[in-house]
Amino acid sequence: MKIEFAPRSVPLQRRLQTAAVAQWVCSFLGLAQCSTAVFIALFFTRFWLVSALYAAWWFIDREKPSKGGRRIHVFRNCIVWRYMRDYFPVTLVKTAELDPRQNYLVGFHPHGVLAAGAFINFCTEASGFSTLFPGITPHLMMLSLWFRFPFFRDYVMSGGLIPSDKESASYVLQKPEGGNLLAIIVGGAQEALDARPGSFTLLLKNRKGFVRLAIQNGTPLIPAFSFGENDVFDQVKNPQGSWLRKIQHCLQQIMGISLPLFHARGIFQYSFGVIPYRRPIYTVVGKPIPVQKKHKPSEEEVDQLHEKYLNELSELFEKHKAKYNVPEDSHLEFI
Repeated sequence: MKIEFAPRSVPLQRRLQTAAVAQWVCSFLGLAQCSTAVFIALFFTRFWLVSALYAAWWFIDREKPSKGGRRIHVFRNCIVWRYMRDYFPVTLVKTAELDPRQNYLVGFHPHGVLAAGAFINFCTEASGFSTLFPGITPHLMMLSLWFRFPFFRDYVMSGGLIPSDKESASYVLQKPEGGNLLAIIVGGAQEALDARPGSFTLLLKNRKGFVRLAIQNGTPLIPAFSFGENDVFDQVKNPQGSWLRKIQHCLQQIMGISLPLFHARGIFQYSFGVIPYRRPIYTVVGKPIPVQKKHKPSEEEVDQLHEKYLNELSELFEKHKAKYNVPEDSHLEFI
């Protein structure tokens, strides 16, 4: 394999953008494990009191992730995220106004490998969420596993991430004052195994929990499609039935997270590495679908709303795909 190195004349701005993306990728690939190692190691040093005090704080604060988390505006407005936005770049597109007196549930598609668009748009202010949707506070759901790591839990809560469980979702959606938006990456970790350039396959056909949640809380549903989300990484071929896919599926069932074998470019060369490609991401947020509240919806009611959601998502994709260089003969595939 021929290695293509970055030229020395690369502007400082581009280097800072690459560094910002590199720290984000590394934070989700190793920061959780490193933070745990540091937490344990400190007990065997003269700084043991740091871990002891944090352990006490962790116990007292254990319910915070499921109670809306703890966003820190300085973190969300950090310049690092603006560099990361400009690296791809990432753009948030609004198609309808949202009433700040109401809560909303957004289905985000596709998951991609690391959900870069979801993070930048809903966990930071880099793409101007508060300007586009004034009076709306965004929350993004993430696997509950990540909130079990010391220090790392506080890092992800700072951006507005909350655990992906019913209790956390209901807490946000039931706030009577309104003005909250809960984003769920519906395809989850399993969908990440199909994330590769040119893929428009969504794991959505039998995913109806988010629809039921919307009905139980009377929360309008909003489809959102992130064009380019699957294009920033390549992935080792793992078709259904292959030995690699079987291993990945088993690991997912054991650990709760998928392990896609992805690659893209490096920090100092363009041929191979885990830094995503510079490819634009456009996250288009659709219009709200009205939902009538019902504490115990029937299967038929859930199916009807789910079908309507699929149609609205498909319509959103078809309406905007030409703007974002998607081939005319490409369509969403639901599995």
